Amino acid sequence: MRFVKSLQYDIRNNKQLLILLILPVLWVLIFKYQPMYGLLIAFKDFKAHLGILHSPWVGLKHFKAFINSYMFARVIKNTLIISIQSLICGFPIPILLALALNATKNKPWKKLVQFTIYAPYFISTVVMVSIIIQFLSPSVGAYGHFVKLFNLETKVLMGIPKYFSTIYTVSGIWQYAGYSTIIYLAALAGVDPTLHEVATIDGANRFKRILHVDIPGITPTMVTLLILSVGQLLQIGFEKIFLMQNPLNMISSEIISTYLYRVGLKTGLPKFSYAAAIGFLNSIVNVALLVSVNMASKKVFKTSIW
Repeated sequence: MRFVKSLQYDIRNNKQLLILLILPVLWVLIFKYQPMYGLLIAFKDFKAHLGILHSPWVGLKHFKAFINSYMFARVIKNTLIISIQSLICGFPIPILLALALNATKNKPWKKLVQFTIYAPYFISTVVMVSIIIQFLSPSVGAYGHFVKLFNLETKVLMGIPKYFSTIYTVSGIWQYAGYSTIIYLAALAGVDPTLHEVATIDGANRFKRILHVDIPGITPTMVTLLILSVGQLLQIGFEKIFLMQNPLNMISSEIISTYLYRVGLKTGLPKFSYAAAIGFLNSIVNVALLVSVNMASKKVFKTSIW
């Protein structure tokens, strides 16, 4: 009875907030939880005319088929290479940018730099890929003109498999690093100014204050974002990779999400159950990574997302 009375009291006193929560909760239930019913087809031989419930069960058949397929090693390898490279190269840059901007005293220059690094985030993926292709064109792009200026041999970089992950990573840093910097600037704004004052009195220069005041102050934010990034290690965005793909670089650009599209929708005979099994397996690995890194972070840094 005490719990019921407490619940009624909370509802009466937080009525407005609860009303505001209705739409977000409905959105999550409809678009995030309701589609999970479709995961059943990963364990079935889905037949459209039979529907999900009446299609025959096959257990782990599709999971085994993917693991034993010749494409398994390739798509996992490509996905890991692109993900890890993007994480290692892209994760520290927003932190360095935020620390540099936070230490800048010239406000007009600071605003100019902020605008310059934020702007690429608002470029759509389609336009971004078009810019990349045009920039790296050996005939009309800036790369082609630069190479010809020194009488060097031009190469079709977008068609060379070994350069694909580097092009994807560098363009991703250029597009997203500025926006990610906002999070760290907000965290730096929360660092107690008295800590800087005390450090200055003790004779610490700007670099030492960054090292011993700013970085420890934003460490919880850094760790949280790192955990979330590792949790999405195999969840590379489909759109950009797909638009950058061509028959020449396919050997290094085919990742889990693009392979899902090809076998699940683009083939003459779509393999819905097979594609669902691959996607489900991918999600399980991501969750396992997220939980593992979160547990390690809780022990090492005393910071976690739950």
